[in-house]
Amino acid sequence: MFVCAGSMESFSFAKPVGIGLIQSAIGLTQLVLEKNPSWLIFIGTAGSYDPDIPLFSIKESVAASQIELSYLENHSYTPLDNVTSLEDVSHETISPLIVNSSNYITTNARLGKRLHEMGISLENMEFYALLEVAKHFHLSAKGIFCITNYTNEKAHESFIAHHQEALQRLESYVRERYAQYL
Repeated sequence: MFVCAGSMESFSFAKPVGIGLIQSAIGLTQLVLEKNPSWLIFIGTAGSYDPDIPLFSIKESVAASQIELSYLENHSYTPLDNVTSLEDVSHETISPLIVNSSNYITTNARLGKRLHEMGISLENMEFYALLEVAKHFHLSAKGIFCITNYTNEKAHESFIAHHQEALQRLESYVRERYAQYL
Protein backbone atom coordinates (compact mmCIF):
# COMPACT_ATOMS: atom_id res chain seq x y z
CA MET A 1 0.00 0.00 0.00
CA PHE A 2 1.29 3.46 -0.91
CA VAL A 3 0.98 6.12 1.78
CA CYS A 4 1.78 9.82 2.01
CA ALA A 5 1.49 12.58 4.58
CA GLY A 6 -1.61 14.08 2.98
CA SER A 7 -2.68 17.72 3.03
CA MET A 8 -0.33 19.41 0.56
CA GLU A 9 1.48 16.12 -0.17
CA SER A 10 -1.21 13.90 -1.62
CA PHE A 11 -1.22 11.45 -4.51
CA SER A 12 -4.20 9.69 -6.12
CA PHE A 13 -2.58 6.28 -5.55
CA ALA A 14 -1.52 6.87 -1.90
CA LYS A 15 -3.49 6.93 1.32
CA PRO A 16 -2.83 9.95 3.57
CA VAL A 17 -1.62 9.17 7.09
CA GLY A 18 -1.01 12.62 8.63
CA ILE A 19 1.75 15.16 9.08
CA GLY A 20 4.59 14.75 11.58
CA LEU A 21 5.57 11.91 13.84
CA ILE A 22 2.40 11.61 15.93
CA GLN A 23 -0.32 12.12 13.30
CA SER A 24 1.42 9.75 10.88
CA ALA A 25 1.88 7.04 13.53
CA ILE A 26 -1.79 7.21 14.53
CA GLY A 27 -3.08 7.48 10.96
CA LEU A 28 -0.90 4.67 9.65
CA THR A 29 -1.81 2.38 12.56
CA GLN A 30 -5.50 2.91 11.79
CA LEU A 31 -4.91 2.20 8.09
CA VAL A 32 -2.94 -0.97 8.78
CA LEU A 33 -5.66 -2.27 11.10
CA GLU A 34 -8.39 -1.49 8.53
CA LYS A 35 -6.64 -2.54 5.30
CA ASN A 36 -4.16 -5.21 6.47
CA PRO A 37 -1.50 -4.46 3.80
CA SER A 38 1.52 -6.71 3.29
CA TRP A 39 3.87 -3.80 2.42
CA LEU A 40 4.08 -0.02 2.72
CA ILE A 41 5.76 2.57 0.53
CA PHE A 42 5.80 6.13 1.81
CA ILE A 43 6.03 8.91 -0.80
CA GLY A 44 7.05 12.42 0.20
CA THR A 45 9.45 15.31 -0.01
CA ALA A 46 12.65 15.72 1.96
CA GLY A 47 15.26 18.27 2.84
CA SER A 48 18.90 17.30 2.40
CA TYR A 49 21.72 17.53 4.93
CA ASP A 50 24.08 16.46 2.11
CA PRO A 51 25.09 19.29 -0.25
CA ASP A 52 26.11 16.71 -2.88
CA ILE A 53 22.54 15.47 -3.33
CA PRO A 54 20.99 17.61 -6.09
CA LEU A 55 17.63 19.28 -5.67
CA PHE A 56 14.80 17.24 -7.22
CA SER A 57 16.78 13.98 -6.83
CA ILE A 58 14.63 10.97 -6.06
CA LYS A 59 16.02 8.86 -3.22
CA GLU A 60 14.76 5.62 -1.69
CA SER A 61 15.39 4.53 1.87
CA VAL A 62 14.65 1.79 4.37
CA ALA A 63 16.36 3.49 7.33
CA ALA A 64 15.38 6.39 9.56
CA SER A 65 16.50 8.17 12.68
CA GLN A 66 14.68 10.40 15.14
CA ILE A 67 17.33 12.81 16.38
CA GLU A 68 16.36 16.22 17.71
CA LEU A 69 18.69 19.16 17.18
CA SER A 70 19.07 19.73 20.92
CA TYR A 71 20.81 16.33 21.10
CA LEU A 72 23.59 17.61 18.81
CA GLU A 73 24.47 20.33 21.30
CA ASN A 74 24.23 18.10 24.39
CA HIS A 75 20.99 19.72 25.56
CA SER A 76 19.08 16.44 25.65
CA TYR A 77 19.42 12.66 25.66
CA THR A 78 17.15 9.72 25.01
CA PRO A 79 16.93 6.22 26.46
CA LEU A 80 15.29 5.11 23.17
CA ASP A 81 16.94 3.52 20.18
CA ASN A 82 16.62 6.41 17.76
CA VAL A 83 17.62 4.64 14.51
CA THR A 84 15.47 2.03 12.78
CA SER A 85 15.56 0.18 9.48
CA LEU A 86 13.66 -2.47 7.54
CA GLU A 87 14.23 -4.67 4.53
CA ASP A 88 13.36 -3.34 1.09
CA VAL A 89 9.95 -4.53 -0.18
CA SER A 90 11.48 -5.73 -3.46
CA HIS A 91 14.62 -7.08 -1.77
CA GLU A 92 16.83 -4.96 -4.02
CA THR A 93 20.00 -3.50 -2.62
CA ILE A 94 19.48 0.11 -1.61
CA SER A 95 22.30 2.27 -0.34
CA PRO A 96 22.11 2.86 3.41
CA LEU A 97 20.50 6.29 3.18
CA ILE A 98 19.21 7.43 6.59
CA VAL A 99 16.29 9.86 6.80
CA ASN A 100 15.94 11.85 10.02
CA SER A 101 12.46 12.67 11.30
CA SER A 102 11.40 15.41 13.66
CA ASN A 103 8.35 17.60 14.07
CA TYR A 104 10.74 20.50 13.42
CA ILE A 105 12.49 21.42 10.16
CA THR A 106 16.21 22.16 10.35
CA THR A 107 17.10 25.74 9.38
CA ASN A 108 20.59 25.76 10.88
CA ALA A 109 23.20 24.75 8.28
CA ARG A 110 25.80 23.98 10.98
CA LEU A 111 23.49 21.49 12.69
CA GLY A 112 22.47 20.02 9.34
CA LYS A 113 26.15 19.47 8.60
CA ARG A 114 26.55 17.69 11.96
CA LEU A 115 23.72 15.32 11.08
CA HIS A 116 25.33 14.68 7.68
CA GLU A 117 28.64 13.91 9.43
CA MET A 118 26.74 11.34 11.53
CA GLY A 119 25.77 9.55 8.30
CA ILE A 120 22.26 10.96 8.01
CA SER A 121 21.40 12.30 4.56
CA LEU A 122 17.79 13.52 4.48
CA GLU A 123 15.05 15.03 6.63
CA ASN A 124 11.35 14.09 6.42
CA MET A 125 8.87 14.60 9.23
CA GLU A 126 7.01 11.28 8.99
CA PHE A 127 9.38 8.51 7.90
CA TYR A 128 10.71 7.34 11.27
CA ALA A 129 7.15 6.87 12.57
CA LEU A 130 6.19 4.98 9.41
CA LEU A 131 9.08 2.53 9.81
CA GLU A 132 8.32 1.98 13.48
CA VAL A 133 4.67 1.21 12.71
CA ALA A 134 5.74 -1.12 9.87
CA LYS A 135 8.17 -2.87 12.19
CA HIS A 136 5.44 -3.29 14.85
CA PHE A 137 3.12 -4.96 12.31
CA HIS A 138 5.94 -6.96 10.62
CA LEU A 139 5.46 -5.20 7.27
CA SER A 140 8.01 -4.53 4.56
CA ALA A 141 8.40 -0.80 4.06
CA LYS A 142 10.46 1.89 2.42
CA GLY A 143 10.26 5.56 1.52
CA ILE A 144 10.61 7.39 -1.77
CA PHE A 145 11.61 11.04 -1.45
CA CYS A 146 12.15 14.00 -3.77
CA ILE A 147 14.62 16.62 -2.49
CA THR A 148 13.08 20.10 -2.25
CA ASN A 149 15.62 21.96 -0.15
CA TYR A 150 18.83 21.94 1.85
CA THR A 151 18.68 22.30 5.61
CA ASN A 152 19.67 25.92 6.06
CA GLU A 153 18.11 29.30 6.79
CA LYS A 154 16.31 29.24 3.40
CA ALA A 155 14.86 25.74 3.90
CA HIS A 156 11.21 26.85 4.02
CA GLU A 157 11.49 29.25 1.07
CA SER A 158 13.18 26.57 -1.01
CA PHE A 159 10.61 23.95 0.01
CA ILE A 160 7.75 26.23 -1.07
CA ALA A 161 9.47 27.15 -4.36
CA HIS A 162 10.22 23.52 -5.28
CA HIS A 163 7.27 21.67 -3.76
CA GLN A 164 4.98 21.41 -6.80
CA GLU A 165 7.71 20.22 -9.14
CA ALA A 166 8.86 17.70 -6.53
CA LEU A 167 5.34 16.25 -6.30
CA GLN A 168 5.16 15.93 -10.08
CA ARG A 169 8.54 14.20 -10.20
CA LEU A 170 7.53 11.81 -7.41
CA GLU A 171 4.32 10.90 -9.17
CA SER A 172 6.13 10.27 -12.48
CA TYR A 173 8.82 8.20 -10.74
CA VAL A 174 6.32 6.00 -8.92
CA ARG A 175 4.09 5.55 -11.98
CA GLU A 176 7.11 4.53 -14.07
CA ARG A 177 9.05 2.42 -11.59
CA TYR A 178 6.18 0.92 -9.56
CA ALA A 179 3.40 0.67 -12.17
CA GLN A 180 2.76 -3.00 -11.36
CA TYR A 181 1.76 -2.02 -7.78
CA LEU A 182 -0.62 0.82 -8.63
